[in-house]
Amino acid sequence: MKYDDIINLPHPQSKAHPRMNRIDRAAQFAPFAALTGYAEAINEAGRLVDSKKELTDEEKEDISNKLNYLIENINSNIEVMVIYFIPDKKKNGGLSQSIKGIIRKLDIDGTIHFKNRKRIKLENVISINSSIFE
Repeated sequence: MKYDDIINLPHPQSKAHPRMNRIDRAAQFAPFAALTGYAEAINEAGRLVDSKKELTDEEKEDISNKLNYLIENINSNIEVMVIYFIPDKKKNGGLSQSIKGIIRKLDIDGTIHFKNRKRIKLENVISINSSIFE
């Protein structure tokens, strides 16, 4: 018969490579994602962002006047609502957000500091509103 000479021989063992356990061996045949990161790329492409609103000269002057007034009256603790733009780290654009609080100071580098420890770059401010400006 065929293979009678080797059928009862022991299974050959490599001296250089130890026998692989069942879990590791099974992992070799597990399905894999051929397009790694594809789902994330699709989700990122589908994520919507807004473009930054370009302010007119009048709007810039209005923000500047309001900030000057708030800084001159810093001890009055005037509560304001600031709408500002947050640039997206991965795409062109971002989103607009608002913060309500009391301005503590304005740095020379153009950072607005609030008493609640939030900070906003002046270049990202879209509008400043308060009941005193109405």
